[in-house]
Amino acid sequence: MKLNQVTLAVHDMESSVAFYKKLGLIQIVSDEHYARFSFPEGDASFSIFLDPVKEGVISRGVIYFEHEALEELVERLKSEGIEFDQEPAMKPYLWKEAALRDPSGNEIKLYWAGENRLNPPWKIE
Repeated sequence: MKLNQVTLAVHDMESSVAFYKKLGLIQIVSDEHYARFSFPEGDASFSIFLDPVKEGVISRGVIYFEHEALEELVERLKSEGIEFDQEPAMKPYLWKEAALRDPSGNEIKLYWAGENRLNPPWKIE
């Protein structure tokens, strides 16, 4: 089995599409109620759909986007006006991550884990 895509609800398509493009995603489908993105690396996709009921409701899910040059990505995004809830920091699970939210309040973690993503020291054999 392989992950195909993740889809999130948003309450403003225009600001959400602009936000995810700033993160570096490549828009491949556009509609007034739906957008799909591919990534510069890999073959997974990411989608958003318009859900006006979502406004004011904060998602409990967390989306993780991996990037090897994490600090450089965070600095670039900050220079483009994106605000972070947490600067890049090393976590006990051996991932360096930064935290932010999209325009609809969905929590996003930008991280780099390297080998520890799939092979942490405590991996079950």
